Amino acid sequence: MNWITLIVAGVFETVFAFCLGKAKEAAGNDVYLWYGAFIIALTISMLLLIKATQSIPIGTAYAVWTGIGAAGTTIVGIFVFRDPVTFWRVFFLVTLILSVVGLKSFSGN
Repeated sequence: MNWITLIVAGVFETVFAFCLGKAKEAAGNDVYLWYGAFIIALTISMLLLIKATQSIPIGTAYAVWTGIGAAGTTIVGIFVFRDPVTFWRVFFLVTLILSVVGLKSFSGN
């Protein structure tokens, strides 16, 4: 169950990064809505990470959390913010995802 909690925490890390990107593009009062959403997503992500680390080693949990967030943010950047897609970006994204899967597979939990 705590692995699911950790995955959801990583997804919320992607959400708070997405909110930062949208706040950067926003104008007027919309900026405050995006920053508010950022704070909410950040809080949820942190609380879920804390919960997950109660049974998953901190080093593994943090690496998986940041890996999910980094991969998710890169994918959102490509599809939503039109970040460039290059061979090396995709290559390292795939290796990052494989590393997260490897950490989960060999963590012993």
